[in-house]
Amino acid sequence: MLSRLLAPPLCWGCGGPARRDEPLCLGCRRTLRHLGRNPVDLASVPTWAPVAYEDAARELVRGLKFRGAMALANAMAALIAANAPEELLPRAAAAGAEDRTEALVPVPLHPSRRRRRGFNQAAVLAEALSRRTGLAVADRLTRSGSAGTQVGLPRAERLAAAPGRVQAHGPVPARAVLVDDVATTGATLAACARELRAAGAREVWAVTFARTLGR
Repeated sequence: MLSRLLAPPLCWGCGGPARRDEPLCLGCRRTLRHLGRNPVDLASVPTWAPVAYEDAARELVRGLKFRGAMALANAMAALIAANAPEELLPRAAAAGAEDRTEALVPVPLHPSRRRRRGFNQAAVLAEALSRRTGLAVADRLTRSGSAGTQVGLPRAERLAAAPGRVQAHGPVPARAVLVDDVATTGATLAACARELRAAGAREVWAVTFARTLGR
């Protein structure tokens, strides 16, 4: 505890000094490439992310996913909630209005990866986003089958690769907002959306912290 008080907080982007409780220094915050407020269509799922998946944003994602820096989810959720389009995350929820028809649905992690990692980063991000928006979290999806990674595969192979079997369980929200850390091809989001719609969801959107450019 004493060393934490004496040592200055470090930026996840460049390793330099940062303000306490700020994961990025001012310089790295300025390098974030903001993507605007219009969702894009990824495999027929309207998807929105505040920033591009590059540089400092990539380091935040890696810090949460691979180094277990849970506090980063709060900063990531803050950026999402502050910039999300109204139709995606209605501001009424932030004001405390209860809407049982809409909920945040974390993209599931394969059980073997969850055992190794100890958590699902999408669920951690969804919980942080719930605290900022007032929307409930409905953890209604599970994943099984192959746990093979798509990292490094060409885009065509990513789209063709099955993201494991996704299944919905329990009552699903009528309006589901899928939550994940990064959007790439949209193959996994599409699999999740299909299951939610088959289980009764009338509308499915997706929100991620970052999105790969060109998607």
